[in-house]
Amino acid sequence: MRVAALLTPLLLLGINLELTAENWPGFRGPTGQGMSREKGLPLEWSSTSNVAWKAEIPGEGWSSPIVYGDRVFVTTATDGGISCRVICLKRQTGQILWNKEVIQQTPKRKEKRNSYATPTPVTDGKRVYAVFGDGTVAALSMEGNVIWTHGDFKFYSQHGLGVSPILYRELVIVPFDWSSEGEDKKVGWQKPWDKSFILALDKKTGKVRWKGQRGLSRIGHVTPNILRENGRDQLISGAGDVIQGFNPNTGERIWWVRSQGEGVVPSVVIGDGLIFTASGFEKPTIRTVRTGGKGEVTQTHLAWEQTKNVPSVPSFVYVKPYLFVVTDGGVVACLKAETGDLVWQERIGGTHAASPIYAGGKIYFLSMEGESVIIEAKPEFKLVARNSINEYCQASLAASQGQLFIRSEKNLYCIGKVTGSKPSRWQGSAH
Repeated sequence: MRVAALLTPLLLLGINLELTAENWPGFRGPTGQGMSREKGLPLEWSSTSNVAWKAEIPGEGWSSPIVYGDRVFVTTATDGGISCRVICLKRQTGQILWNKEVIQQTPKRKEKRNSYATPTPVTDGKRVYAVFGDGTVAALSMEGNVIWTHGDFKFYSQHGLGVSPILYRELVIVPFDWSSEGEDKKVGWQKPWDKSFILALDKKTGKVRWKGQRGLSRIGHVTPNILRENGRDQLISGAGDVIQGFNPNTGERIWWVRSQGEGVVPSVVIGDGLIFTASGFEKPTIRTVRTGGKGEVTQTHLAWEQTKNVPSVPSFVYVKPYLFVVTDGGVVACLKAETGDLVWQERIGGTHAASPIYAGGKIYFLSMEGESVIIEAKPEFKLVARNSINEYCQASLAASQGQLFIRSEKNLYCIGKVTGSKPSRWQGSAH
């Protein structure tokens, strides 16, 4: 009974605990935190060695690849951002099985490093859910048929759209932390406003189930996550100036913390009663919040803050009892997760936008220059390997079935041996 009690939270989030190969169904994998149960992932490769296949991806997009069974999915935008598409590839060979136009959009402003297909899709193994630059959410069958689209809200942000959708039970959840398209473009961007919200759509129909209001906030691109604690679930979501907890069934805001900054990107990471976040630009800070709050808990639930080694774009990796961080400028730091105390820091080089992943006791980093640095996830720095594909990269790595998937500006790489095995049956995900 005790073992069952310990396993229940993970099973409810849809994580299959059989120690076999697993899928990578959304941004940062099955837990939404860059954690993989895979063993024996590749440690050495180049653009020509230890490559199972390489496939050219048309158009432009910085969504990360996701993997489910024998299929790999990415999104892209062609025709200057007008045509928004989902692409499905065969995992064993890289063959494009289908390339489906979902919508046509009117491209609006975005940052140079952003794209019109930046949100990573997510799948429950029955459908694939994707979001594009204008805020349209879509559901497709595994065969590439568009089942529904929801485009009632036309998104605008000075940065463009960067957040990825997550799945929770029968919901597709997407934060829309936007800014004003009016005369004063600073509203919602540099000036707080109360128009941002979190949208929950029915997975089957695309109809709105709830709309959670932020209150005063500014633009952000933070992919949320689900916290399960004391038998209850919370949606943990951050944006410019705020970290917040919502009821994922109703959209009710339960608690909030002020976290000054805008353009926040690193996704939410949760562990052992702590929520790890970064505040974005303006006043960069790693800000860690204790769970269990109600109402405004800025003064009561801040566990610790750290203004050094703050990432602006890459997300954290939490490997108990340590928090691993890589800055945009390529400095890796290991912190004590409970206190924020520095254990070590080391420069690995490169410019970093991709979020690192953990597997088999190692952490994998991917720089924009296309170099992957692998280290041991230990309280002392130990370099395992450096590998480069010599192509521009911003999307995060995916790991599945003994292979790594790397998306560059033009190509998708499958690193590792060719394999025809299928993962254990997987019933959905919190992310």
